[in-house]
Amino acid sequence: MRISIIAAAVGATLVLGACSTNVVNHQQTNTEQAKAMATSTSNVLFNKSSLTYQAPQFDKLTMADYEPAFAAGIEQHNIEIASITDNPATPTFDNTIVAMEKSGALLTRVSKVFYNLSNVISNDDYQRIEAQMGPKLTAHDDNIYLDAKLFARIQSIYSDKASLNSIDQRLVEHYYQKFVRAGAKLSDADKATVREINGQLSSLATEFSQNLLKSFKQDTILVADKSELRGLSDAEIATLASAAKEAGKDGYLITLVNTTRQPILGSLANRDLRKKIWQASAHRAMASNGPVLIKLAELRAQKAQLLGYPTWAAYVTADQMAKTPAAVYEILDDLAPKAVAKAQTEAQAVQQQIKADGKNFAVQPWDWAFYSEKVRKAKYDLDESTIKPYFELERVLNDGLFFAMQKLYGITFKAREDLPVYQEDVQAFEVFNEDGSSIGLFYFDPYAREGKGGGAWMDEFVTQSDLLGQKPVVYNVLNIPKPAAGQPTLLTFDEVTTLFHEFGHAAHGLFSQVKYPTLAGTSTARDFVEFPSQFNEDWDIDPEVIAHYAKHYQTGEAIPNDLLEKLLAAHHFNQGFDTTEYLASALLDMEWHSIPAGTKITDVADFEQKALAKHGIDYAPVPPRYKSAYFSHAFAGGYSAGYYAYLWTEVFAADAFAYMAEHGGLNRDNGDKFRSRVLSMGNSQDLMQDYLDFRGSKPSTDALLKRRGLDE
Repeated sequence: MRISIIAAAVGATLVLGACSTNVVNHQQTNTEQAKAMATSTSNVLFNKSSLTYQAPQFDKLTMADYEPAFAAGIEQHNIEIASITDNPATPTFDNTIVAMEKSGALLTRVSKVFYNLSNVISNDDYQRIEAQMGPKLTAHDDNIYLDAKLFARIQSIYSDKASLNSIDQRLVEHYYQKFVRAGAKLSDADKATVREINGQLSSLATEFSQNLLKSFKQDTILVADKSELRGLSDAEIATLASAAKEAGKDGYLITLVNTTRQPILGSLANRDLRKKIWQASAHRAMASNGPVLIKLAELRAQKAQLLGYPTWAAYVTADQMAKTPAAVYEILDDLAPKAVAKAQTEAQAVQQQIKADGKNFAVQPWDWAFYSEKVRKAKYDLDESTIKPYFELERVLNDGLFFAMQKLYGITFKAREDLPVYQEDVQAFEVFNEDGSSIGLFYFDPYAREGKGGGAWMDEFVTQSDLLGQKPVVYNVLNIPKPAAGQPTLLTFDEVTTLFHEFGHAAHGLFSQVKYPTLAGTSTARDFVEFPSQFNEDWDIDPEVIAHYAKHYQTGEAIPNDLLEKLLAAHHFNQGFDTTEYLASALLDMEWHSIPAGTKITDVADFEQKALAKHGIDYAPVPPRYKSAYFSHAFAGGYSAGYYAYLWTEVFAADAFAYMAEHGGLNRDNGDKFRSRVLSMGNSQDLMQDYLDFRGSKPSTDALLKRRGLDE
């Protein structure tokens, strides 16, 4: 089968190369058609933004702009691709690969704006358009990557790639592998099946995501009696009252974050309310998303089989750093018993605290946070309520994160209040090098709100590219509860760490210095892309950095040394729980995507239990960080068979941070080296080579075990 497909492709290439007359006129005609289409309306998306670095014109954007812009974008891209495919000239890197890199500008622009905003201000209109466009965009991709004539051109260039420089070769290899992995070598019948599966997968992933967004609105807990909130501070209670008022309800509204564990459980004394919150969190979206995720897993297995892989996990890992599911299971299964043993030791201390409180129940998941916080207070004499006043959001952002980035990379941030934003709480900044040259734009969206996806993430509105003359426009999203009007935003230390983590992704996008957009910024393997973000986390506890930002929001006084020492000493507290809940989710993800084609699953909860038991990580007091029905990473967020990446890349992050510590820590020499050899490279060379160029050797797990406190 494969030989005959290759032979046909070679034959097609010979035909394509037989004549080169009139190609210029043909391309000009198509280009003129596309330009006419793009200028025939006042739709703000149809042309490049006139704002700094093509920043989106949020103030001029309307919902009515999206559908015509998508339609025109697809049509314009079709014209451009046809110009490449039908070009009678011999296929070359420039007339095929570079031409593809330059194609689809309008479709890229509208897609980036729409899908980024649909995650942060989603409403019925966004969900309707998303449901409508998902299958259309999937079909559009299939039309490109399953086109035999276009693949013949790619294959011809791939077979002669040795004549190209190393970066051009990498781009050719990327395209070739993308076509092959899409099914370009399949028979026509199998291509038709892949198209059908892709359409179903697109619709199901959209349905999963939208069901979860609905659950953020529906799966809330309304408390009528203030006395039930014993343990919360007055400010926290006021925040819940404000949330209820904004939702048009009386009382105190508790909304969920997108993890099984809910931060509020660490403070609530009312055990019945804790249980109610935990159960709402752990069982959310099961009725709506259970059937959806089963179908997603089964279809992915079917698609993997068509493409020549035994499982979806095998298909996914083949082009990641891990290469095989076995390599992933090896590292997860190696850490699982260590993590569970650590969690069981922690549970003993929690159980003792329950007994000390005069209670005789066995610790349950809804008890852990409340009693472990008491253990932490007793062990380290540390109370979260005494810490938060030293972590006010604006000070953490400006005197913490921005200060650390200036010390490490020499960059500075200037507020751009002249640029429109998509929501009133969003801040825009221009980022500058030490010499005053501009790097790009950074948007910061800190607060949770209705219609906004849970969790935290980074993405781009504009991707850096030397070829296209583009500087990066990136954004970070957090989901910090917004305080009542006039109150400060005081962060938990976990939220501080998340802020630093997400900017690690932003730095990866901002510092990109790559010619081709396909290889730029964060467009790397998933089990590499979390490396810069996890590396950036630990700067929040660097002595110089934390001394600069950890100051009382009222008095400006620095955090007392004894309190800071307790905070740092407690940094590894509860790591058995943290690591176990993460590993449980990572193993669930791998097990869902390790089923062979033809497997029929009927019960999500039963599948989860058996998967966890198989790996010895079914420890009831510590549930998975994400259960399947709200596991967006695995079923709607592009991390299927890839959630392991956070641990995989943490090996790199911990090792890199330890290396910097050995060489002076927070200084420009370290920062400039990391920026030039890792952050600026995108996916323009082998990713392990990036690390070798920076570190001089492959990473070991020693620093990871120390970072997580599992070496004790």
